[in-house]
Formats: sequence, C-alpha cells, structure tokens
Amino acid sequence: MKSFLLGLLTATALSVPALAQEEIAPALMFDLGGKFDKSFNEASYHGAEKFKGETGINYVEFEISNEAQREQAVRRFAEDGRNPIVAIGFAWTSTLEAIAPEFPEVNFAIIDSVVDAPNVQSIVYKEQEGSYLVGIMAAQASQSKKVGFVGGMDIPLIRKFDCGFVGGAKAAGATEVIQNYTGDTPAAWNDPTKGGEIAKSQIGQGADVIYHAAGGTGIGVLQAVADAGKLGIGVDSNQNMLQPGKILTSMVKRVDVAVYNAFNDAKNGTFKPGINNLGIKEGGVDYAMDENNEKLVTEEMKAAVEKAKADIVSGAIQVHDYMSDNACPY
Repeated sequence: MKSFLLGLLTATALSVPALAQEEIAPALMFDLGGKFDKSFNEASYHGAEKFKGETGINYVEFEISNEAQREQAVRRFAEDGRNPIVAIGFAWTSTLEAIAPEFPEVNFAIIDSVVDAPNVQSIVYKEQEGSYLVGIMAAQASQSKKVGFVGGMDIPLIRKFDCGFVGGAKAAGATEVIQNYTGDTPAAWNDPTKGGEIAKSQIGQGADVIYHAAGGTGIGVLQAVADAGKLGIGVDSNQNMLQPGKILTSMVKRVDVAVYNAFNDAKNGTFKPGINNLGIKEGGVDYAMDENNEKLVTEEMKAAVEKAKADIVSGAIQVHDYMSDNACPY
C-alpha cells in the first residue's frame, strides 16, 4: 500500500507541468466521498478550477480512499514544495496538527475545522444560519407540516445543520421535524442506498420535505424523495439540478470561495493564518435559486427568508450554534 500511494502521488505530481516559474504550487486534498460528490468536495474543486482558469497556475489534487493515506499524502506534498496545501473536511485536523509545525514555511488551510498553528488558516462556517433559512422554506412548502432531516456521520458539525434546520422549520410552523443519521463512521458520507432508505422511512412517517447534510449519501435521499413525489433540499453545492422541479432549494456553503481565496491569497502574498468564521453576513452560506426550483418557491417564501436573513445579520434572530453549546433548544 505504501509503495502504491507513493507511486500515485508521484504520478499526480508528474501529471502537471513543472511549476518552477510559478509563484506558488497549490495542492488540494479532498475528503472521503470523492472529488465529484455533487456536494462538499466538488464545491472545493470548482474553486480550485476557477483559480486555475483565471491565473493559469496549475494545482495538484489528492482523493483519499482510506484514513491511512492522510498523513503520508500531506507530508509528501509539503516535502515536494507544494504551497499552499488546502485540506477539505474536519477529518484532516489531526494530520495538519502533526505536520504543519514540521513545515513552518508552508501555508496550510483546512475547511470545517480549527487547527491552532501559525501557518494554518482555519475556515469554518455558520451552517446553522443557512440551515435556518431552508428550514423556513421547508415548513412553508410542506403540506403535512412534517419535515425531515437526514445527516451523514453523527458528529457535532452535522448537528449544526440539524439544529438550525429545526429552528427555522418550527419558527415557520412545522409541527414535527423527523431526524435521522446515516452512521457514526466516515462510511456514512458515501452510502446513497441507506440515504434513500432513511428518506423513505421519513416519508412513511409523514414528512413531505426532506433536507440532507450527508455528502454522497444525500444523492440517495434526493432520489428517493423525488421518486415519491415529495420535495428535497440539497446541501453545500447547489444541487437543484440533480432532480429538477423536485428540490425546493439547496443550502449553499461557499467552499469554492474559500479554496479560491486561499490559493489567491497565497499567490498575492496576503495569506493569513487564523480562524475565518463565515455566515450569512460574510457571504459564506445562503439558499439557492435557479431555473430548476423557481416554480417551487413562492413570493411569500422568498419574503420570509429574506426577512430572516436580514434579522440574522442585524442580530434580531440568534440562530443556535450546536457546536458551542452542545445542545439544541428548539
């Protein structure tokens, strides 16, 4: 396995032109679920591609397939002079905590976690705020006033999505929010069959709008909901096009912007370590509107959501952060 990984990394590095004349040599480390997961990883890919298209600077990437590959992959890229190195997902936390101090000259960034090191930029999001907005929309669109949430791995981060969704849905008149998680291991992110089964179960209990925060597992959720003639809500990337006319909206988390900014800041010499916490006010989260869902979203829904956005920015609405308090009051 070790020789295979080294060979894979070498092949990846050799697959792009030499970077000796470029200012930086970026690297992007995807999390489990793969680059084209139609969600979190894929959003980061689009940010990197935007940077490449605008600057002409190539980047290398690595798609992890098991936990044993994390440290070896990051260390190899750091030793090869890759800079900045951007890691997608909280699961890279311990790897960066171990390796970043060994390479103080390398700029690292991590999405969805905080690593306390002088050369690491930690980018986290107020997922509860975006989830509150789609919770409002779910309750207003629901005929039964019962809505559902399907999480991937049961961890505090995904509880933020869950709690915010419950808050928005109940504020807009939902009488019940049915909540389930796919599992408690990383495999929970990539099990669309189980996601579909959970969605069918929630529909059987009366839910007619279901929101997922489950990575690749969520593709199965959205498929099952569409097949049943109900409405789904996507996450991270705009997933409205996956089931046109059957996805009410998507809670958009601008991971693409974070990756683009990290690469661009490194190029411009303005890369700064520390914590960036991005919510509605900062443009980090929002809800998606396009031709695929415009007929599903009424003017009343838009007005309610836009008012909630303004109230969150002004502080009139305080959306609960599960990770801070380890509880959900709604």
